[in-house]
Amino acid sequence: MNKNQCITNNVSMLIALALVLGFLYWARVIIIPVALSILLTFLLSPIVTWLQQHGIARVVAVTLASSLALSSIVGAMWGITNQMGSLLDAYPQYENNILSKINQLTERERDGLLDKLQAVTERITEQLTDNPAIEDSLPIPTDKKEKIDAQPVRIVNDGPFQLSQLWSLFGPMLEPLANAGLIIVLVCFMLLNREDLRDRVISLIGVEQIAHTTRAFEDAGERVSRYLLMQLLINVGYGIAVALGLWLIGVPYAALWGFFGALLRYIPYLGPWLTAILPIMLSLLISPDWSLAIMVLAMFCVLELITNMIIEPMLYGRGIGVSQAALLVCVAFWTWLWGPIGLILASPLTVCIVVLGRYVPYLSFLDTLLGDRPALSVGQRFYQRLLADDVDEATGLVEQELSSNTDKTLAQAFDDLAIPALLQARIDLRQGKIDGEEQRELIENLRTVLAEQINEAEAQEHKEQAQTERKIILAIPARDSTDELAVTMLGKSIHNEDFEWHEITSLGLATEMLTRIEQIKANIIVIVSVYPGSLAHTVYLCKRVRARFPEIIIVASRLGLDDSESAKSNFDKLQAVGANRIVYTLQETVTELDKLDLLDLN
Repeated sequence: MNKNQCITNNVSMLIALALVLGFLYWARVIIIPVALSILLTFLLSPIVTWLQQHGIARVVAVTLASSLALSSIVGAMWGITNQMGSLLDAYPQYENNILSKINQLTERERDGLLDKLQAVTERITEQLTDNPAIEDSLPIPTDKKEKIDAQPVRIVNDGPFQLSQLWSLFGPMLEPLANAGLIIVLVCFMLLNREDLRDRVISLIGVEQIAHTTRAFEDAGERVSRYLLMQLLINVGYGIAVALGLWLIGVPYAALWGFFGALLRYIPYLGPWLTAILPIMLSLLISPDWSLAIMVLAMFCVLELITNMIIEPMLYGRGIGVSQAALLVCVAFWTWLWGPIGLILASPLTVCIVVLGRYVPYLSFLDTLLGDRPALSVGQRFYQRLLADDVDEATGLVEQELSSNTDKTLAQAFDDLAIPALLQARIDLRQGKIDGEEQRELIENLRTVLAEQINEAEAQEHKEQAQTERKIILAIPARDSTDELAVTMLGKSIHNEDFEWHEITSLGLATEMLTRIEQIKANIIVIVSVYPGSLAHTVYLCKRVRARFPEIIIVASRLGLDDSESAKSNFDKLQAVGANRIVYTLQETVTELDKLDLLDLN
């Protein structure tokens, strides 16, 4: 039933996704102006807020901000149109140079692979067309047969002023103007009534979800507004830098290339190099050598390094919460869906989708796919690498944990990585997700990882000891090889010179354990078990040790137990059978042993 329900949910989600994509494409004529209006609203909201904070009424602030944006766009379009017209008018100045370079390319010797392939193709075509026998043997296409009996059709023109001709002439001009007017009206309306619109959306989603909706609005608004503003500033500054650099180098129409630099930089990674193509090509045409083109290329490289390495990290700060690889895929997707407008809207739309995935449970997969947060925790990656027999990367994760935080001890690193791996392996074995052989391989891989770690106690074993009395510890695994490996981790984590460390395997009998305690004259017994499981064995061992040695200190270490109710139950049962200390992590165990070192255990 659960499997069928899961399949049904997946199919329903795919159908819903297909319907959404179809609606986005079919209704793009309406959705694109609305999306652009929302984008401009996010961009102009900080300006309107700033003007209101300085005593300007909202209507006046919205009018000023909208007029500034509109005049900037119109002025930029007018200037670029003039630049492009001047470039086309100046074409005859470079025509001779262009023709000479084309002749150099076409007059080269015909010895290249493409030239040889073209020559062979031309000869085969000539043989087919010049041979009448081949032409007669070829079948006559059906469309030619029909054309033999076809009669000419006379097209009657009703007059010079047809409505369809007028619409074909003015229709393409009216649609952009209508969209621009709709965008202007929507932006002004949204800026004037943004609180009312926000409250309506919250009410539509549901008042019971007001906490999640409020956080989503704040997160999306902050991320999108900041990102759009910073990206606009960076792109405008980049375009000005490109224009000034090309003007100093001597490339004509530097302002035009600066505009394209600011516009195309909305494309992540590829935009600046797409901008560089046209100036480089123009410099090759107007310059007799390669020096000008090399200078242009060097300028773009320097600008890109400064922008990526210094300016963007300083202004973007914590980023927009979207993975860079996912952003590239989303740019391609929105461009395919909506064309050039989708290219501009790709980044803010992707941010909004990631925010939805972060706060809507059913859309959490979007945050996993597109977000910049790690998909797996360090402990999950460690467990996955052990299952994949990748001991090198697993060892690297432990070393990375220790090096990233110099205050972190080896016991804390084991608590964060190794113990969760043993716990998850025991759970997966019970649920049938792995078999016994896979669990044994994981334990052996973990033993190999542990062997790479430095035991501070071993590094100091040759030092002279001046203590009058050392506390003797015997560590006992509660049940199996998993608990035995946890004992090994604890031994790696012990570094106090006042302790003499001993451990036994999980294969020994209880009588052998008691005999060993007598032989080494142990002061402290540590019974180690990994949750879940092994509680009954831990209780049994505590009973046997307490009955035979009433004065000995027993530390029960139930590793991986973090549930409060289960911890309370474990604590009561273990304390009832004589355990002096009950701990739940390796670090707590080490800390308790250090404290016991200060006590008089005699």
